[in-house]
Amino acid sequence: MTKEELIAKMAASAGITKVAAGTALEAFTGAVTSSLKKGQRVSLVNFGTFTISKRKARMGRNPRTGASLRIPAAKVPKFSAGKELRSAVR
Repeated sequence: MTKEELIAKMAASAGITKVAAGTALEAFTGAVTSSLKKGQRVSLVNFGTFTISKRKARMGRNPRTGASLRIPAAKVPKFSAGKELRSAVR
């Protein structure tokens, strides 16, 4: 599903315009992004939780040349599905 398809589905389900649904989606993603930047977790009961995970620095390999290279430590976003989402997908 693309972003446009999601917006269309949100608009149809909520009975609002696509513009309003697009604005709501942008507000949601912006709020999640800003919370994660601050180091906070975002928990949506029965849907899932967005958190930040820390990856340690490690050695990698360039697949083209085979040369070793150092991959720096990084913070990455992580999503853990909630119980209802997991059971709905099964």
